[in-house]
Amino acid sequence: MTVSALIIGNEVLTAKVTEANGAHLIRRFRERGVTLVSVHFVRDEVDEIIEQYLACRKRAQFIITSGGVGPTHDDVTVRAISRAMKRDVVRLPEMAARIRALYGAQPPHAESFRMAEAPAGSRLIPCGNTRFPVLACDTTYLLPGVPALFRVQLEAVLPELPGTPVVLKQLFLNARESEIAATLDAVALKRPHVAIGSYPTWGEEADHRVKLTIEHVDAREVSAAFDELKAALGSFVIRES
Repeated sequence: MTVSALIIGNEVLTAKVTEANGAHLIRRFRERGVTLVSVHFVRDEVDEIIEQYLACRKRAQFIITSGGVGPTHDDVTVRAISRAMKRDVVRLPEMAARIRALYGAQPPHAESFRMAEAPAGSRLIPCGNTRFPVLACDTTYLLPGVPALFRVQLEAVLPELPGTPVVLKQLFLNARESEIAATLDAVALKRPHVAIGSYPTWGEEADHRVKLTIEHVDAREVSAAFDELKAALGSFVIRES
């Protein structure tokens, strides 16, 4: 069961704002063991959102979007996702009531009710003590682009996503990748189900030249691969974690 993410907004692709939601989503998915297969950045263009959404649907069971669910002219995510899903755009009574309550005695601007629009068949997921719940349609979750709101709403979505936390061990080496490649090949071939990563570093401030990561949901498998690599690369090992 996999997830793809769409980060939507012209402001992200033109550096008017510093994008933070993608990095946070990746980190939280990693911590929860959720399998994320892709993150895509898309402009506030209906056709482009539809195209990317449908492409993600071919490889992921769950889709999370960030941005484009506000009240202004460039908030087109709901319209795009509705078209991609071949559903009408409807107004959710509960969301409309929340918007009225937010304004109190003052009548809301008509544009405010754009935030009550959703693909037909959508549902609302309670989200702590925030004003607005998460908008979900089947296994698609439409989250706001404002980082503080995105983070809160993502926590409400996480329990609905399948995941198994992985066990991670690391080796930090004083070696070139070319010096250890044959050993990595051998262990990876022997244990193809264990994810082994090799990440070189540059710069005088680094205390190692390569970081190896060994991960799997089974701690025993991780320990076995780790021990093999440590034994074979012992002369290069600076530290471990």
